Parts: sequence; C-alpha cells; structure tokens
Amino acid sequence: MVGVGWWQVSADTLAGSRFVVSPLAEAVASLLVLERATAAHPGERAWLETHLPTYRQRAADDPLSALVIRSALAPRWTADFLTPAPVPAPPGQAPPSFAEELARVRATPPDRARADLAEALRGPLPAALDRDDLAERAADAVAWVWTHTVLPDWPRRQRVLEADVVARTDQLGRAGWAEALNGMRPGVRWLGGSRLQINTHDNPPRELDRAQLLFIPVTPDRSWVCWDIPHRYGLVYPCSGALAEAGRRPVPAALGALIGPARAAVLLLLASPLSTTQLVALTGQGLGSVGRHLRILLDAGLVRRRRAGRSVLYFRTEAGDVLVRGAG
Repeated sequence: MVGVGWWQVSADTLAGSRFVVSPLAEAVASLLVLERATAAHPGERAWLETHLPTYRQRAADDPLSALVIRSALAPRWTADFLTPAPVPAPPGQAPPSFAEELARVRATPPDRARADLAEALRGPLPAALDRDDLAERAADAVAWVWTHTVLPDWPRRQRVLEADVVARTDQLGRAGWAEALNGMRPGVRWLGGSRLQINTHDNPPRELDRAQLLFIPVTPDRSWVCWDIPHRYGLVYPCSGALAEAGRRPVPAALGALIGPARAAVLLLLASPLSTTQLVALTGQGLGSVGRHLRILLDAGLVRRRRAGRSVLYFRTEAGDVLVRGAG
C-alpha cells in the first residue's frame, strides 16, 4: 500500500481510467474488518459478530499465519503483495475470478514477500517470519475469508458494487471527474492542475503517465491504494453507506403486507436518489418489475423523480418517508 499524498495524472491516463469490481479487493477489505474488529454500520456489525469468533479461532489454531496477516496489515502500511492492482479483462471477456486474482498473491517470490512485510512493519521481520511460505500463508488466509464470509453473500455484494459504479459513472457524466472523485474516500479530492490527492500524508508525488488508473469499490468501510508499476495504479474505496447497507435492512413486515415485499424493498432503498439501473442491481429484481413498482409508487405520491444528466433518479416523498417510518 503506497503512502504518497498525490498523483500527477496525465490527460491520457485519466481518459483511460476505469471502475472495476475485484473479488480479491472485497475479500481483503473483509479481512481488514475482521483483523481490526471494528464495524462502520449496523449491517457490517452484524456480519462481524457472525464471523469474528471463527476467524479468531482460526488465528489461534495457526498462530504463524496469524502473525503473517497481522504483519501484512500493519496500521499505517499494508504489504504490497497482498493488495495487487487488479488486471481488468479485455472488452468482451469475463473479469478475472477470485482464484485468478489470488494466484497472483500466491506467486509472490519469497524475497519480495519478506521485503514487503518488513516495509509494512517499518523494521526487521520477527524471527518466526524468516521463511519462504509467507505469501502462501497470506493467500490461504484471504481464501478462508472469501470462502467462509464473502462468497455466501457475493451475489448481493456484487450488485451493490455494480450499483456504486453506476452512481459514480452518473456523477462523472453530470459533473466531470472532480465531482466523481471528491469524497470517494477520506483525503481524496481533485486538486486541479492534473493532481489527484489520494491521502493526507506528506509524501513525494508520483507521476502517472501512460499508466492505467483504476477505481475499485468495496462494501466494507476500508480503503487503500495499490499499484503494478509502471502499468497500473488502483484506488480502493468504500462504496456509499446507503448502498453498503442495502439488503441488510429487512423489509418491515407491515410495509410488505401493505404494498407487497418487492415494492416495499424498492421504496425502502429510495431514502436517497437512485436510478432504475441501480435499483435493479440492488434488489436483484428484473428491470420490468422495478419499472412497474416505480410507476405505482409514483402514482401513489410516495416517490418523485428528477432527471440528472442522462439518468432519471427516483427518491421518496415526505409521504413515502412517513409510510416507511410508520412501518418500523
């Protein structure tokens, strides 16, 4: 995880930048939540309470691997080999799977893994880590987190991440890169003069010329930067709170009984403006179903809509808010 304060981004680099979804980044972000044992919102807290005991039991059963992870996820620096920049798929091809992304972690040469861990720790490695299987042990820990805590919920998480990309792309189309990037994660903002601030550290800038710039959302409230010099640089950021919690809030039974569970799920999400595409991604319902629900909610005066660039955004009216609050 690099610690530079800002990147000098050329026009060509910015023009070729992309939003991508990375299963590996989602797993590492979830690993960070487990390792720090802190949650950002009720949905994340419920997930943590469910999985933290088994994660801690795994650490107790394999203290050496636990030391590798604890060292790799040092408070101010994360070992670079654990967070490689994603490699986007060419147009028309499927994106890399979790296994394909994790294979890059496993393939880390032993000397580099030791060097990255020493850099994360800002000092010499503990004697117990003077060995050649550090990357393999780290990869096994990430694979455990993916299999036991992320994969069962991956379809929902993937919809949330895709919805965030839709929202960012909409911002980009309406107001340009500055609006899309500002506030993406704490410390991130467009400074002007081709400068992108990525954190508040006072470190030398890095020039990104003829490199690929990637923006990678994750549902946990975690963020970092990554790179594969000189080819690509990545900024991992937490998707917006409203989206991250989507699907975690159950539809109130009274509201579901009144207007139907599927329609209630749509109304529940519209505390903040969302497009039809985002609602499809978040609810898992078909485009036709979401469209019918929105028409009925519009006719009932429970939602309104407004145009934002090329998108139409829907949001609850005061009457819709009252109905949701009244249903608990």
